[in-house]
Amino acid sequence: MKKYSVGVIGGTGMVGQRFISLLDGHPWFQVTAIAASARSAGKTYEDAVGPRWMMNTPMPDVLKDLVVLNAETDKETLAAQVDFVFSAVDMKKEEIQALEEAYAKLECPVVSNNSAHRWTPDVPMVIPEVNPEHLAVIESQRQRLGTKTGFIAVKSNCSIQGYAPALTPLLPFGVEKVLVCTYQAISGAGKTFETWPEMIDNIIPYIGGEEEKSEQEPLKLWGKVEDGVIQKATTPSITAQCIRVPVTDGHTAAVFVTFRNKPTMEEIKDIWKTFQGRAQELNLPSAPKEALHYFEEPDRPQARLDRDLENGMAITLGRLRPDTQYDYKFVGLAHNTLRGAAGGAVLLAELLCAEGYIPHKIEN
Repeated sequence: MKKYSVGVIGGTGMVGQRFISLLDGHPWFQVTAIAASARSAGKTYEDAVGPRWMMNTPMPDVLKDLVVLNAETDKETLAAQVDFVFSAVDMKKEEIQALEEAYAKLECPVVSNNSAHRWTPDVPMVIPEVNPEHLAVIESQRQRLGTKTGFIAVKSNCSIQGYAPALTPLLPFGVEKVLVCTYQAISGAGKTFETWPEMIDNIIPYIGGEEEKSEQEPLKLWGKVEDGVIQKATTPSITAQCIRVPVTDGHTAAVFVTFRNKPTMEEIKDIWKTFQGRAQELNLPSAPKEALHYFEEPDRPQARLDRDLENGMAITLGRLRPDTQYDYKFVGLAHNTLRGAAGGAVLLAELLCAEGYIPHKIEN
């Protein structure tokens, strides 16, 4: 198929680098523009990143000499060069909201890794296996923005990837209460052990804003499109505690759940084993063959062993068992910078293209 020309806004940071790495050799997408702050603008991508390249794979040779644009002042130039952009900028919330809307109004669709627009009522926040039907709200968003093709779509927070997709196929049983404790890797803060030595042999029992996101974002995912906006679900009630742990990659969740109509453990495992989302139906390039993998071993999933399953896009589950206070408890794991960040955004972009929301406008 004809490839889409893609831009990455915020391409020099950790998540931006992950986008660059993931898109290297992508069958549908080709990076043709990179934008960042004024500090990086005008430099080649290699010079702008310098020694801060944090990926395990080398920087793609084809992009080393690409001149970085200014994300704020070169919007028109960038928008004219690409079919859509990925957004991974590091700015204040209000600045991100304004910047992403500016690109959308230039008829440049925005697929964002940022949280700024997650609660904008007509912006879909989508996990392709969970709520692909929310893309229908894009039509209303375009009417508000006054655009024909431009819009914003966002991915959800990294912390919920290990449990929201696992609970989604169980919703018909009437999920009533959820308690989740997340144990989140340092890459979620854009750090490595070299840049954050204080995390060695340490945990920090606080991650700013994560608990609210972990409690509220699943309710938007499980909501419905009504009257041109997304109305969040009113149940289940979710309480969360989020802890930073000394792990490089991979967010683990310990989950406790109560149902209105309690399924058996065998029913839950069978549902997880056979679960297929829209991403699997469409056979999207970044989609795992199995969205949910359950381990019977009592000591799995483990971050080092399981975070890279299916190129880091699978959600791994284990330790499903009865609980004394809730009906059941289990453990979930997702790779926070792949499924939980850039990889999830790339998968969302694939879904948007497959469903016809992003047209080709650039001749390759």
